[in-house]
Amino acid sequence: MNQIELLSPARNLECGIAAIDHGADAVYIGAPRFGARSAAGNSIDDIARLCEYAHQFGSRIDVTVNTILYDSELEETRQMIWELYRVGVDALIVQDMALLEMDLPPIALHASTQMDNRTPEKARWLQSLGFEQIVLARELSIDQIRQIHQSVPNVKLEAFVHGALCVSYSGQCYASQYCFNRSANRGECAQFCRLRFMLQDARGTIISRDRYLLSLRDMNRCSSLEEMMDAGVRSFKIEGRLKDVSYVKNITAYYRQRIDAILRRRPEYFRSSLGHETYTFKPDPQRSFNRGFTEYFLHGRTPDITSPQSPKSIGQPVGEVKEVRRDCIVVAGTVPFSNGDGLCFIDSEGRLQGFRVNRVESNHLYPAQMPQIRPRTPLFRNFDQQWERLLSRLSSTRKIFVDWMLSECESGFSLTIIREDGVQVTESFPYEHQLARTDQRQGVQEQLSRLGDTIYEARHIDICFTQPWFIPHSVLAEWKRRMLLSLSSLSSSLSSSSDSSFSSHPSEVETVVENSSFLLNVSNRLSRQFYQKRGVTSIEPAMEITPDSSPQSSTALMFCRHCLRYSLGFCARNGGKRSPFVEPFYLVSQDGRRFPLEFDCKNCQMIVHHA
Repeated sequence: MNQIELLSPARNLECGIAAIDHGADAVYIGAPRFGARSAAGNSIDDIARLCEYAHQFGSRIDVTVNTILYDSELEETRQMIWELYRVGVDALIVQDMALLEMDLPPIALHASTQMDNRTPEKARWLQSLGFEQIVLARELSIDQIRQIHQSVPNVKLEAFVHGALCVSYSGQCYASQYCFNRSANRGECAQFCRLRFMLQDARGTIISRDRYLLSLRDMNRCSSLEEMMDAGVRSFKIEGRLKDVSYVKNITAYYRQRIDAILRRRPEYFRSSLGHETYTFKPDPQRSFNRGFTEYFLHGRTPDITSPQSPKSIGQPVGEVKEVRRDCIVVAGTVPFSNGDGLCFIDSEGRLQGFRVNRVESNHLYPAQMPQIRPRTPLFRNFDQQWERLLSRLSSTRKIFVDWMLSECESGFSLTIIREDGVQVTESFPYEHQLARTDQRQGVQEQLSRLGDTIYEARHIDICFTQPWFIPHSVLAEWKRRMLLSLSSLSSSLSSSSDSSFSSHPSEVETVVENSSFLLNVSNRLSRQFYQKRGVTSIEPAMEITPDSSPQSSTALMFCRHCLRYSLGFCARNGGKRSPFVEPFYLVSQDGRRFPLEFDCKNCQMIVHHA
């Protein structure tokens, strides 16, 4: 269980191949339907092509089927899963318990973070149901991750390490459904948490005006990867199934290098796929889309998790304004700029503003339209023209090391190729032993080392001859070609799709159901059947299938670790000052709706209720 996996996102086939080329041990991609990102579905043919490409390197392909389902969609989903299995998909990432009531192929199931996986009890229950991998809630601390790992040491734990953050626990956010009739649990989130709000107290006093109070920074845990490994994480997940290919390349390469540095120092951990990468660029997460970075709650509650100025990308720090002239901005700094760069800054009102650079002359920037900006204002670049051009070209090569051994045998010669993971192919070639006039060793090594545009790279070449035998280059080239074909025909996949231990009749433990409310997200007869079999007698339907899209037993729309009371400095548990405002507080949207806030200090969370 010490295989370490870097898991990268793919919105499409192009992004999936780029992720593999740049070092992903696994890729997760959306199914044709029901993949929790309605804008990121992929055809069966494209998924098949991605599986074929990835499996050369022993990389896995996980497909997301993690929306909740309606009754009319159950049979279509079942048939789609069988198609995915037949084309070589290694695992499904799922949310709806209806799938456990279906006739499924022997394919691994991973418990999506949409299942709200945050306790040892929940992890043990999921293990008992046959789940092979559990995607943990993003809000967990190192200690909480360690406790879950100790509870289920034989289950692979997957944790997010980079990318956008939802302010609510995944699977427990209903704001988009309630406000816009677009369900987050159906892959149609309208991003309620990225909207501007006013914050008022019970008397109508304005505490904060026109701020993005629920918008979080992006996660970046690059400095804590080793600590997460030691706590039990085995799959390190990059968020971003809607991101473009340059983002996938850059962030995958960055985490590949960070993980590899740990693996070189810690031989008890090892990479879960084959190959090594050579990059044409220096990976840098600040040069891809980001709202500023946070480790989130990995080491407890900290004040750096929000991005209240804007939900847009802030990008890379590039200096500060030295001087503002009539038609240009003079920048103090050493970062070079290019025509077409996009720059941004925080204005005097605390809002993010941006402008496009038309022309660059040294450190003089000529914007398309002059912004209202002051000297000494820090500048950020959220679109780097040169960087995007660099990443639009071939930017990485991934190769698998092989060793060769050429020996003489009674009937001719024996050639062995050994892949870096120890898999080998040996074949004997009948051929007359002819003495060479000169030593052919160097020529043989050069011939076996030339592997062209294959995915292999020669590392060691051993020639075991008792005499300087002669083998024509054309003959040796043909032997080499046959050996490479034989090696490639072997299953290079290290995945478990063909021998999955998932069973539709797994062992049972006590059902972990804290309530029978709409929070179970039961939207079809099979999901209801699943819970009824486990003793849940009264099951409220999911919000998505109630006539007025409102919960029956609760007014809660979001359950958040992010807490505005804490952000304002009024949290008594964390040494905050006494609040001068009267609770309850209200988030007021741009259309005037008021959303009351509840501060559940016992569970250290903030609950947003419906208006």
